[in-house]
Amino acid sequence: MKQTRRLISSIQKEREMANIQGSSSPMIGGDGSHSYAKNSTFQKAVLDAAQGWMNEAINDKLDFTVLDFDSSNPTFRIADLGCSTGPNTFFAVKNIIEAVEKKYQTHFQKPPLIEFQVFFNDFNGNDFNILFKTLPSYQNYFAAGIPGSFYTRLFPKSTIHFAHSSYSLHWLSKIPPEIVDSNSPAWNKGSIQCTGYSKEVANAYLGQYKKDVNMFLNARAEEIVGGGLIVILIGGRPDGIFMSQTSTGVVFDLLGASLAEMANLGEISDEKMNSFNLPVYYATPKEIKEIIEENGHFSIEKMEQVTHPMVMAMKMKNMSILEIVVSSLRAIFEKIFTEHFGNEEIVNKLFQRFAIKLQEIYPGFHKIINHCIEHFIFLERKI
Repeated sequence: MKQTRRLISSIQKEREMANIQGSSSPMIGGDGSHSYAKNSTFQKAVLDAAQGWMNEAINDKLDFTVLDFDSSNPTFRIADLGCSTGPNTFFAVKNIIEAVEKKYQTHFQKPPLIEFQVFFNDFNGNDFNILFKTLPSYQNYFAAGIPGSFYTRLFPKSTIHFAHSSYSLHWLSKIPPEIVDSNSPAWNKGSIQCTGYSKEVANAYLGQYKKDVNMFLNARAEEIVGGGLIVILIGGRPDGIFMSQTSTGVVFDLLGASLAEMANLGEISDEKMNSFNLPVYYATPKEIKEIIEENGHFSIEKMEQVTHPMVMAMKMKNMSILEIVVSSLRAIFEKIFTEHFGNEEIVNKLFQRFAIKLQEIYPGFHKIINHCIEHFIFLERKI
């Protein structure tokens, strides 16, 4: 009984330390025209671009002997962290299972049938209804939903063999308080992101990012078996490039400029404008590598830059870059804007202004696409 109480207390303490900002997913649920499920083609293109590395890494590094895998009762457990509402999570899981099955068949002679248990994780407010409603009928695994922030413990110790997280780890657990403090040198007045031009703001964002990634890695170190693997796909920027010099950063600045215009017109207050910041940080390869190495629980087995998949996304949806950017950003950020400004009509006006501004710079937008990169990171849990 005392051990149970201590375990419950420990889990509660971890969740309190994480201090997660809200419990709802920022993504738009359902399957409507603005939903994430209908507007995540770019993220799917990232998965497709990295699939070859994923298969290669599993084939080279997955070692059932090191995992102490019980071939007499084989159950392989996979966690997708930050799954949202699909369908991308289903594609990712399908690719992982196919690669693991192939390695399993070559590792054991006449092995018994391997079974898979897949845990789909996201915030408590994620639309798990639409996720499981659209669960493919052909799935060859046992599925379960795990609500909660991945910056905290989600699973019992040493129970997960493979973890996957795509386009999620750039979300901060909270906005650094100093960037919304008018008395702080890191006050981010006039901007909604970490542009990179203010050293104080950049240090505040990076400091929060380091804390969050360490919480993520520490939690996974408890849950993943020795020799277990993690694949992380995440947006980022090249070393030496400020965020506002990337295509994503330019887009965020346009969103900020649209809000500033609305404030000048009295459609929103200056206070609301200056207290809003996007809770995301796009790290450089150097920053990510240093954080993982200093954490010490995982070894970096592979770290690559994914070829920018915007062209691939355009072909998949038969849409222009402008259309994909607007629809994707609205699916991702609409709830955050609505919760902060408290009015859906304001959000409609915001994205109307944003689309006009994006159209104005559209002819030169192609030139900065390659200034934004996607990181492919493959980690192994140290034994």
